[in-house]
Amino acid sequence: MSFSSFQTLCKVFSTRDAQEMRAILPAAHIFQRNETSTFEAVVYNPVICLILQGKKEMRVGDQVIGLSEGTALLVSHDLPVTSKITEASPENPYLALILSIDLGILRSLYEQVGDALTDTQLAKSLSVSEADPAWLDPMARYIGLMDTLLDAQVLGPMILKEIHFRLLMSPIGGMLRNLLAVDSHASRISKSIQRIRTDFRRPLVVGELAQVAGMSQSSFHEHFKSVTGTTPLQYQKDLRMIEARALLERGVPSVSVAGFEVGYESPTHFSRDYSRKFGCSPRNHLARAS
Repeated sequence: MSFSSFQTLCKVFSTRDAQEMRAILPAAHIFQRNETSTFEAVVYNPVICLILQGKKEMRVGDQVIGLSEGTALLVSHDLPVTSKITEASPENPYLALILSIDLGILRSLYEQVGDALTDTQLAKSLSVSEADPAWLDPMARYIGLMDTLLDAQVLGPMILKEIHFRLLMSPIGGMLRNLLAVDSHASRISKSIQRIRTDFRRPLVVGELAQVAGMSQSSFHEHFKSVTGTTPLQYQKDLRMIEARALLERGVPSVSVAGFEVGYESPTHFSRDYSRKFGCSPRNHLARAS
């Protein structure tokens, strides 16, 4: 299937009721935005995001990534990112197909493809590629199930497995292959990421994280940055900032309360980090939410 045909199919998908479509095709949804945006911070879980229309800029660690129509972003680990929509309008909105990566499905493939998995040097947890027919075709078949619930229930899981296989073996699937390799650095770092996400409010103890990953502290630092593009401390700080912004937007009583809720003991330290991250003081964000 050509990208233009796939684009047309997804535009039909985007016009359907989102809740209904999530019930039929739980792994996929369309993100739409009718205007450009300032930088926003979110945590990406493992996904593939295919830009159908418009443009977006993303930053993670030291990476700055531009995405445009026909390009795809594959994320293998939970990553805090900042992004902004740079091209969108009511007439031509920004559209992106987001399909969740299920690590359980990937692991189910290991017995069949394990021997073909080798540690891919220089692979990143965030990779960009042009739309590839190898995985575009099964994605189109998956989206094409939107009109038939029974077909989606029976065929959907098989097609999702094919999509995961195609992504795993694709040029941008290097970090997915590393993640599945037994006792790989990518797999070990994934365990430490889950610990940070669970305990991001607590003071970060690198020794504990290194122990979770089964590495020395120096090796842990090196491989954590190689996988995530940032340091463990900055990763934790990004998580705190994302949660703090959500609290402020919900109208938390004060800036100090937001800082304490995400693990800061000093309101001054919190305000400084927040302003550096978002280019706006937390007090200003709280005022907008009021």
